[in-house]
Amino acid sequence: MARHTESGRPIEPVYGPGDLADWDPAERLGEPGAYPYTRGVYPTMYTGRPWTMRQYAGFGTAAESNARYRELIAHGTTGLSVAFDLPTQMGYDSDAPLAHGEVGRVGVAVDSVEDMRELFDGIPLDRVSTSMTINAPAAALLLLYQLVAEERGIPGERLTGTVQNDVLKEYIARGTYIFPPRPSLRLTADLFAYCADELPRWNTISISGYHMAEAGASPAQEVAFTLADGIAYVRTALAAGMDVDAFAPRLSFFFVARSTLLEEVAKFRAARRIWARVMREEFGARDPKSWMLRFHTQTAGVQLTAQQPEVNLVRVAVQALAAVLGGTQSLHTNAFDEAIALPTDKSARLALRTQQVLAYETDVPATVDPFAGSYAVESLTDDLEAAALELMDRIAELGGAVAAVEQGFQKGEIERNAYRIARETEEGERVVVGVNRFRLDEEEPYVPLRLDPGIETRQRERLARLRASRDTGAVESALSALREAARGTDNVLPPMKRALRERATVGEVCDVLRGVWGTYQPGESF
Repeated sequence: MARHTESGRPIEPVYGPGDLADWDPAERLGEPGAYPYTRGVYPTMYTGRPWTMRQYAGFGTAAESNARYRELIAHGTTGLSVAFDLPTQMGYDSDAPLAHGEVGRVGVAVDSVEDMRELFDGIPLDRVSTSMTINAPAAALLLLYQLVAEERGIPGERLTGTVQNDVLKEYIARGTYIFPPRPSLRLTADLFAYCADELPRWNTISISGYHMAEAGASPAQEVAFTLADGIAYVRTALAAGMDVDAFAPRLSFFFVARSTLLEEVAKFRAARRIWARVMREEFGARDPKSWMLRFHTQTAGVQLTAQQPEVNLVRVAVQALAAVLGGTQSLHTNAFDEAIALPTDKSARLALRTQQVLAYETDVPATVDPFAGSYAVESLTDDLEAAALELMDRIAELGGAVAAVEQGFQKGEIERNAYRIARETEEGERVVVGVNRFRLDEEEPYVPLRLDPGIETRQRERLARLRASRDTGAVESALSALREAARGTDNVLPPMKRALRERATVGEVCDVLRGVWGTYQPGESF
């Protein structure tokens, strides 16, 4: 039976030189660490040191998440990745009516500088790279992090990490948006400019295809829609008067790693090649760092199953191997029980151990780009590049990523592909071990992690104490200055930082911006 890639292209049983006809290795491949970066963004890749092992974690209160972070660091994690709860992601405080029932559930609740201080208590912020999965309120959370560092005498130039800060994909696939797209893009540009001066080593955005993939995007769609969003952010920053080489080196990306190892390796290589060409040829970037597509990878949560969850250990290992062979800069490996509940301490540790086995017990990191020159992988890379470019051209014809979002193009394409995957799974064309083949008559019992039901009450009490003890006049004055900046053209981050220093909450800051910019309603024109 003929096999096809996840992007719908045929996979040939045998590849050979004829599949790479008129193929110039110097043009397509180059050397590792050199344009067009097909073979990786650094000359030595993992031969000098492994990728950053970054475990995504956060639940309950700041104190509970802090304990998990300390444990992960003790077990060898080299980078933290913060999961925020849904109210924080949507810019609501824990005592807001809309937050009821969601506080601390899918991540940690962070309402103020006091929560951020507790979240990173005892963690050396100048020696640990921190990624924050936060989008619409990204500026507020990053400023809270900077304030905590400043309290410890750590200047901004010593802080390293990433804020996701990718609002466009929220309208396409994820849904945790607050403001309409245009003010959201303005906030993104303000953050770029602020970090260029204040936090020069910080990655100011992680342009994300992961969530599109989780919603059903094919690898070609994932690359095309992510890079099209990246182009929109670059144009926004340029329109705000920034020089491309002042911000482009701090752009980063976030992709999924599926179990289809060969196509995933090809996907990462094609994405690097396309982005290098776009930045050098379309935007005229001169700094080679501006041409590099640096990315974080997370194994595919959507491919994990609640049935026979231990089998997920195998899936995650294969997915992690795909990310490493594809040249990722950092990696999060999902825990085997995440299709059921939040990971337990043991399952999170096993996920980290998966990366450590790849890094220290295999020979994969011993050579740069092991698949270079493979007839199969190079052909798949070319196929995926062509499919992604075709989609990017269609987005350009629609007027760019924002206009395409307005017309529902990306969302519609993803939904059609998700339907195809569901149909193939239901009809047995696509095998999912333990789900439609190789099932057990009776599943073995599993005890998931249980969250304390009193989290919300304690967080509300904490907020009440904060509001009673702070200088209300100073908070109102700072919020007023933020309101005026939002109404005008000044960068909103300096007054936002002042308000947060005075112990304004994330919800209060976001409410000020809601009052000026409004909120996005799906289906509206923008």
